[in-house]
Amino acid sequence: MSHPVPPSPPPILRYFRYDHLPPLLAAVAAPFADLATSLTGALLPGPELSVALRKLLESKDAAVRAALPPDTTAQED
Repeated sequence: MSHPVPPSPPPILRYFRYDHLPPLLAAVAAPFADLATSLTGALLPGPELSVALRKLLESKDAAVRAALPPDTTAQED
């Protein structure tokens, strides 16, 4: 008797990794990674899950950028 093979995680999950980030940015990114993992475990694969993960990734990217220290070298126009 064979057991069903669970679907492999979607490739987009790799963009939710945060172990390479400094601690402050990792703390911002971690809840997004947790939610992305939760969603992939709770929902069936399909176009709506893909959209949800893509939009969550956009939100994570924006939140991490918002947590970056100000760029003091940028020149104002």
